[in-house]
Amino acid sequence: MSLVVYLAACVFGLTSVLLLRRPRTALRNPLTLSTCAAVALGALVFVCAAPASLATVNELTGVPNFGAPLTYGMLSAYSCAVLVLLINWRGGPRERVRRMVLRSIAAYGLLVAAIVVLFTLADADTERLTDLDTYYAATPFMREMILLYLLGHSAAMLAMCVVCLKWGREVRGLLRTGLRLILLGALLDVLGFQLTKYTAVVARWTGHDLDFLSTTVAPPMASLAALLCSAGFVLPRLLPPVLAHWRGLGDYRRLEPLWSLVRSVSTAPEPPTAWWQLPQARLQWREVSIHDGLLTLAPYFDHRVRERVRDSALRAGRSPHQARLAAEAAMLTDAARRAAAREEPPGTTGTYRLHATEVSGPGGLVELAQALNRPPAQAAAPDGTAPSSLSGPLAEPEEPHVA
Repeated sequence: MSLVVYLAACVFGLTSVLLLRRPRTALRNPLTLSTCAAVALGALVFVCAAPASLATVNELTGVPNFGAPLTYGMLSAYSCAVLVLLINWRGGPRERVRRMVLRSIAAYGLLVAAIVVLFTLADADTERLTDLDTYYAATPFMREMILLYLLGHSAAMLAMCVVCLKWGREVRGLLRTGLRLILLGALLDVLGFQLTKYTAVVARWTGHDLDFLSTTVAPPMASLAALLCSAGFVLPRLLPPVLAHWRGLGDYRRLEPLWSLVRSVSTAPEPPTAWWQLPQARLQWREVSIHDGLLTLAPYFDHRVRERVRDSALRAGRSPHQARLAAEAAMLTDAARRAAAREEPPGTTGTYRLHATEVSGPGGLVELAQALNRPPAQAAAPDGTAPSSLSGPLAEPEEPHVA
């Protein structure tokens, strides 16, 4: 059973690390801080509840069953952290949020103190690592301690269910999906963990033996509930940036034809190539470098090439936007050829803004890069030669062939 419990602790711990990936920012955000606190305490609960951990704690302290109040205290602290998280997540006037947080901390602080006092007064000299709840279900003071920690945890989980149900009708998107996962995890905790614990304890009170519910059924149900709750906490917070970085990686790759065309004339600093550099940062560096290269090539733009290719594309049935992209791609390719050959700028230069420079974000550059891979129908350049279809790095001018 320790393996299952430790696995749940690892899931909670990994969730906490992902949420706290930027410690300085997280510590200034009450919502992120309370989320990390709740998830970290959940991990500690599972670590403390593992039979191997209980045995180690009991041995180190020399007190039989000392791990019980430690685990129950951690579980109560986790329940409090869940309530604080819900309060911060829900938001509202700052004073009201602060007042509710302080009340929750005070209530569960008293609960933890009561658990410690009851354990101190109880007679629990026989060490029980897996069935303490049922073994001491009828023992004075231990009985009250067990019932008290279960009631405290039930209150927090039921409050979570109510908030998730109410709030889930008011929100949409990933937040609603996250709330549904948290609700499912909370319900599984209530029905799969707490109800089985209550049933096994009450069965002991009435002289029956249903200990397997507490020792066999409850732990895996709690672990599965923890997995669902952690997924619900993480999904609305981490999935949007993950998707943004994924899209950034796709745009970074789609810009390769354009970057290959202008990289030799770009004077921007060389972008970082460290393996840990996030796709969004790489994309921003590539955008800056490409824009710098476009500025360098601007004097070499030949508008006769652009107009001829545009007219040809329109006659071929392309939309005005597609024709403009094809024309700009041909003009840019011709400018790159002139720059590589160190030719004089054409006499048709003038003020012209590429579509890629008129729109924000990488979308315009991506469209231009993809247009470079779709050469238009052959249109004669002003000097009677076909416009170059360069799409790779700038090539050196060829030596003239001597017969």
